[in-house]
Amino acid sequence: MSANDDEPSYIDYETFLDPAFSPSEFANTLVLATNNPNDAPLDLSTPLSRVLFDIQEIDSHIDVLTTRSAIPLLTHTKNQNAASARIVADVDAQIKTLNDSYRQLEKEVIQKHAEAEEVRQVASHLWETLRLGRAVGRCLQLGRQLEIQHSELASPSAPPTSRNKEDHRALVRCTHSLLSLRELLSAPSVPGSEGFGLDRVDAVRAVREAVVIPVERSVRDTAERIIREFSMGSASGSTPTYAQSEEIKARTISALTTLYLLSPTSLIKGEKWAPTLMLQALEVYLRSALQSSVAGLSRALATLPSLERTLAEVSARCQNVVALETVLEGTKVPTHPLQTLGGKTIGGEKGGNMLQPLLAHLETGSLASYFWRTMAGGLASRVQDIVNKGGVSARTLKSNRQSVGEAIRECVVRGSQVPSSIATGSSRVKGNGDREKGGQWEREVAVMVGSVVGNLGR
Repeated sequence: MSANDDEPSYIDYETFLDPAFSPSEFANTLVLATNNPNDAPLDLSTPLSRVLFDIQEIDSHIDVLTTRSAIPLLTHTKNQNAASARIVADVDAQIKTLNDSYRQLEKEVIQKHAEAEEVRQVASHLWETLRLGRAVGRCLQLGRQLEIQHSELASPSAPPTSRNKEDHRALVRCTHSLLSLRELLSAPSVPGSEGFGLDRVDAVRAVREAVVIPVERSVRDTAERIIREFSMGSASGSTPTYAQSEEIKARTISALTTLYLLSPTSLIKGEKWAPTLMLQALEVYLRSALQSSVAGLSRALATLPSLERTLAEVSARCQNVVALETVLEGTKVPTHPLQTLGGKTIGGEKGGNMLQPLLAHLETGSLASYFWRTMAGGLASRVQDIVNKGGVSARTLKSNRQSVGEAIRECVVRGSQVPSSIATGSSRVKGNGDREKGGQWEREVAVMVGSVVGNLGR
């Protein structure tokens, strides 16, 4: 409806159709148009009659329009209702089809997927249980195997005669079982590893505490004891037979291999692996030989009649060191079962021998040279003490300096030779014989003689 209809109207439709129309402003305009603003009270009946008349006029106009256009309005409404009914019917059919499809999908896919998910979870839990059960079984089997292998070793408290009958090869067998257990138990908290979750199993913890730790300690102690007791001769000149020397070498190699393989494998970032247990045991052996030699020779220099016997003992100790060097040089480093652990390479260079890491650790080219040079360093202060104290011991030592120096020289040369029990063995290392024949020990002789004679003064 607009102001341009067929019938004229005095109502200003533009005012009422204006989007900015305000009823309060329109009412205020009517009141001011029919009253004097200064009148009191205001006459509101006139503007109210005007509004009521306008409403009646609009109502009459609406009645005329609806009466005149009743049929088109009803037809349009009927058409709209019919169209709406058709749309609703079509939508209802599609909704019904969609609901049926969803129910079919739910039945064939969603429910089956839920059932399959339950089955998958059950299967996953069963698989984890099976995997953990296998790992526990392997751990228990290795623990039992380790107990049997350890029982093959003689008791550490047994007398020395029965110790010689111990199966030293059981040391290496125990070591490989310990390494297998170490690998299995190394990453219990790493998902995907064989030993994942083993730390939560009481039986595994019991095996670790009651079997693995005590046996590893016992195996290490046995191997270290074998190295401490290594000897291929004595001051009296008695040497083991060929069979005995081969047995000593075999026992020593087993002990070295055990300590080499059992050395800690947990490395810090950038650290290079080294057979620390083997190096520590060998260093203890050398230190013990050196301390005994320095102490004994210091006493002998104060009482010269015992010097010959003491020098024989010192040369015998050095010969044992040379024999140990020969055994180390002839023993190849074993292949470490844990070649890689935690992203680090474990084990020595392929084709190397066990002497190389020891020489590198001691920063020397020969164990005999290391023995004499280290001994000379510790002996110099002892000789100074004898001289400073004075008395008969100092005067006797000074007066016999030439014979003492000659005796020390012979001791160094004799002690630097490979013992006959090793030199005649089938496993003799090439190069030792040449060193013996060449007698290239002048520097060591000079250092030892200088540490004694050079500190006597005039």
